Amino acid sequence: MSDPATPQSARAVMLDVPGLDALIAALAGAGFTVIGPRLREQAIVLEPIEGRADLPAGWRDVQSPGHYRLEERADGALFGFASPPHAWKRHLHPPEVRLMRARSTGSGFEVTDSAGDHAPPRLALLGVKPCDLAAIAAQDQVFGLTPDAPEASRPDPTYAGRRRAAFIVALDCGHAAATCFCDSMGTGPAVPADGGGADLVMSEIVEGGHRFLVRPASPAGARLLDSLPEGTGRPPEAADRAAAAAVPEATRAAQRRRLDPDHRRIVADNLDHPHWSRVGERCLACANCTMVCPTCFCATVEDSTDLTGDIAERWRRWDSCFTMDFSYIHGGSIRIETASRYRQWMSHKLSSWYEQFGRSGCTGCGRCIAWCPVGIDLTEETARLAGRAPAQNAAKQDSATPTGGE
Repeated sequence: MSDPATPQSARAVMLDVPGLDALIAALAGAGFTVIGPRLREQAIVLEPIEGRADLPAGWRDVQSPGHYRLEERADGALFGFASPPHAWKRHLHPPEVRLMRARSTGSGFEVTDSAGDHAPPRLALLGVKPCDLAAIAAQDQVFGLTPDAPEASRPDPTYAGRRRAAFIVALDCGHAAATCFCDSMGTGPAVPADGGGADLVMSEIVEGGHRFLVRPASPAGARLLDSLPEGTGRPPEAADRAAAAAVPEATRAAQRRRLDPDHRRIVADNLDHPHWSRVGERCLACANCTMVCPTCFCATVEDSTDLTGDIAERWRRWDSCFTMDFSYIHGGSIRIETASRYRQWMSHKLSSWYEQFGRSGCTGCGRCIAWCPVGIDLTEETARLAGRAPAQNAAKQDSATPTGGE
């Protein structure tokens, strides 16, 4: 995890495409398991990679409400896509964690293993887009890793261990799907100048020669760059920096979908609006939106035993406010209607999250829109709650191709 208070090298480097292999090798040599995008089952997923050959060269995602497909690009970009179905959350806040294991001693149980007994994996996250970088910052706060976090005095040990051991390589976004609206949330498409918590920041440039501008954003990032083999890369020129700056600007210009900047008040002032019932009639309560959301953090804890009763385990698993059991207390569930569950999710994400954490719970990645089977769009629902038609979201599908200017 980066330490912005520590002085850092100002060295930046231009890497050609083979130079990316040197960067990945340096991360592996430093003891990290490199997690990056790759193709699997007609989707771009975030899994362990060994080199640039594993990256989705020449592919992009085409997304719209209830729709996700891949199609080939003409420029060979390695990161020419918007949002993979799953966010980096699953590597920092895993879908399931065994909290403890206990064995019967005859007179009671003895804990033989707990989550805190194991060193966290050292993961290098390669190609984290700005919207997901903002989501990681949000979860840092949720799980108590920032001084202003409600749980700062007792951070979640599983998340804290994984996050502190992680090395983040952020990436200026060079492709906007039709579902993206990070610009209206202030979370992209450019990585913040201070790195936003990343260790390295990359820009992929295809126009005028495929190359990468890589700059350090933390002392660990500067050391990693300094460890590259002699002769790897070259100093960036003014033209390189200008080309890199143009990439997220082109992505910004391509975005059409926007969330109303007054979304907090709009939602808070319309909790009894009849439109919630209309949304509830469409919503399947499938929980897809919460599973793919990069900031949702709800979980349940389950205890189980083996058939003999000698071994007991306690697991934490992702849960969702869309499930009936999530709001169950003695006597039944509080939110029986689907409309009330959708309202809980959206009002928390866009409104009451501010009371908890001082920010919105949405980073504009658009995953909840693409992966909703019926195409419910929280930007459109916010507009309707405000009494406006969401005409501004009638964008041509997947309009951005700035990474390579196809």
